[in-house]
Amino acid sequence: MSPRAAVFLDRDGTIVHDVNYLARPEQLKLISDAPDALSRLSAAGLPLIVITNQSGIGRGLLTEADFSVITTRLDEMLAAHGVTLTATYHCPDSPDVPAAVSCRKPGDAMHRRAAEEHGIDLQKSFYIGDKWRDVAPAVTHNAMGVLIPTPETSFGDLSRAKEDAVVATTLTAAVDRVLRMHASRS
Repeated sequence: MSPRAAVFLDRDGTIVHDVNYLARPEQLKLISDAPDALSRLSAAGLPLIVITNQSGIGRGLLTEADFSVITTRLDEMLAAHGVTLTATYHCPDSPDVPAAVSCRKPGDAMHRRAAEEHGIDLQKSFYIGDKWRDVAPAVTHNAMGVLIPTPETSFGDLSRAKEDAVVATTLTAAVDRVLRMHASRS
């Protein structure tokens, strides 16, 4: 099978509300348009892969087991809307781990691992998130990155995205852009 496009999505601030170091499943709240937007991507045949930095693990604020429980709960919440994520990858490193050895975004180690495990073409794929680090791998792979600004998005991230990626007001608007681009390739 030849490699295919996928959609790489940040979790916190993109699919669920960012609560800073999400450590308990009861803190999970889907962003209102996420189920419908993700469903539209799935209907188009695009694998949905969550790529998330989880420095709270490296900082001792939550455990790998906590992360696993939260991931299972998110999968259940999305399944209730008919959405299945293809995979979730996380990096537990804290920001003080040197970039040369860390799996953290904006590096693309998690993306490369997903590509290998799921037959993904990183150049044909789409990268969506609320911070520059979420869409930076799109630039690395000459692909489409879409930034969805939130109150936590810095002005620098927004400025950079306006130059090197696409800015969308909501996940729904980001998905509209992705689906247009994906259809134009078919």
